[in-house]
Amino acid sequence: MLIRRTLLQYLTFGAASASFAAALPTLGTQRAAAADEIRLLVRADDMSAAQAVNEACVRTCTQGIARSVEVIASGPWFLDAVRLLKENPGIDVGVHLCLTSEWERVKWRPLTAAASLVDENGYFFPTTRQRADFPPNTGFLDAKPQPEEVERELRAQIERVKRHLPGRVSHVSFHMGAATATPELRAMTTRLAKEAALGMEYPALKDFGRWSASTLSAEEKEQNLVKRLEELTAGDWLLVEHPGLDTPETRNIFHKGYETVAADRAGVTHAFTSAKVKDVIARRRIKLISYADAAAK
Repeated sequence: MLIRRTLLQYLTFGAASASFAAALPTLGTQRAAAADEIRLLVRADDMSAAQAVNEACVRTCTQGIARSVEVIASGPWFLDAVRLLKENPGIDVGVHLCLTSEWERVKWRPLTAAASLVDENGYFFPTTRQRADFPPNTGFLDAKPQPEEVERELRAQIERVKRHLPGRVSHVSFHMGAATATPELRAMTTRLAKEAALGMEYPALKDFGRWSASTLSAEEKEQNLVKRLEELTAGDWLLVEHPGLDTPETRNIFHKGYETVAADRAGVTHAFTSAKVKDVIARRRIKLISYADAAAK
């Protein structure tokens, strides 16, 4: 059974969080990794999608184990994300390049005039490719997006985040994989990232693996994360998830096949800020890194 967490539960971490943070290496450390060192990059996705997502992404960095956050430049809560990141200057930032808008009750549009990138209402299409369980004409690739419009939009998103957060952006990532969904799109996105002097893909980072299914309770997510951390071997690992808070706002964010957004993402926040999780990381001397650190290795 999914267990909802109140805002108060996520605000209370106490002395354990402070001692954990004090024991960890400082963000931006560029020393060479030892051969037996375990390095973990925890990434929090989808800042700008909702206010509760913004709060949770920052909280999982300042009071938890995340070290990089991904910002959707066209998201409805973009300026709130900028405010929070300016208040927390140690957080590494990525541009979460976005060409889709998946939720049913909250949508976002391109920053540019791009007729081939939007549906009949002017919003990004909800899926990267047409899904059989979605209404017809809801796939980004199926709508035959014009390359010049895609390029103009992706460039505008990169420039917007860099303009609002100068000196903070280290990399790009891809919302729902749309910006790299074809060889042509991947080549375009690679070129744009290079032009902007931003990192893009990091082959040395190994996939952390599955631990946080949407059907699991907050406690089950926490247990799975602890177990997986206990199993990690030497090397560089990448853990990508989507923190959130269980609020009236997020309870009204969903799409077909994923109606438990609020409880699911609040469970991620719980796991990322868990004292048990942080204890394992401290005991095993797992080094938490950002994309900026990964690039500097």
